[in-house]
Amino acid sequence: MADDYQMPKGELMRGKRGIVTGVANHQSIAWGIASQLAAQGAEMAFLHLPGMERRVAPLAESIGVKLLSPVDVTDDASMDAAFAAVKAAFGTIDFFVHAIAFANKDELKGSFVDNTTREGFLRALNISAFSFVDCARRAAEMMPEAGGSIITLTYMGSERAIPNYNTMGVAKAALEAAARYAARDLGPKGIRVNALSPGAMRTLSLAGIQGGRGMLAKGRSLSAMKEDTSMEGVAGAALWLLSDLGRSTTGELVHVDAGFHIMGFSDDAEGEG
Repeated sequence: MADDYQMPKGELMRGKRGIVTGVANHQSIAWGIASQLAAQGAEMAFLHLPGMERRVAPLAESIGVKLLSPVDVTDDASMDAAFAAVKAAFGTIDFFVHAIAFANKDELKGSFVDNTTREGFLRALNISAFSFVDCARRAAEMMPEAGGSIITLTYMGSERAIPNYNTMGVAKAALEAAARYAARDLGPKGIRVNALSPGAMRTLSLAGIQGGRGMLAKGRSLSAMKEDTSMEGVAGAALWLLSDLGRSTTGELVHVDAGFHIMGFSDDAEGEG
């Protein structure tokens, strides 16, 4: 998020409580979303990776988040403790933001076929996709009869073969399918489930992918708007889906990538042939 940008304040989330996962630093997409939600009056709990509290706590304090809890999504006891802490503090929640993903760095480069291991593949699917299923179930149990909203974060590497994205692309495809099935199951309870697909952004996750800087440059040059994906745009889309503005929207994959996903050939290909 640009340092000189201030999230517009409002009342769209006044009286709503929820959980945000995945805040790691000021460049995290989860942080951009949390900042927008706070500016609109939401009360939040942060679930963060174990050992990250010193980094996350100052960010949480800056927007009035008082409840932080470590969570290891691969450990049921850790999940039980984290969600119990939120339930003790809030009772019920109105929204949940899933921003959790992982793949071994050695598998985010070169050949998908040659570099993917059984252990790495299963770990990526467990953390990046199954964690969403587990979190959605636990979050839904805490939502009132009036329902709520759940969002997760994905990337177009689930739909297209993006160089070096590899195992993470397969995990994100599973995540998107899981979101659709969750939307079907939870819809009768008034709970909406959607996925946001931002373009490449300067985050810790991108830094772990070989050629990440190139993904940023190509995302900008090949996008319909010829600009980077903005944190403000992603946070705004999240606000729409998490607030009552998104009341009738569920099971959707929403691209927030300056139009990168709609493009075919680049402009410099025109006139060739």
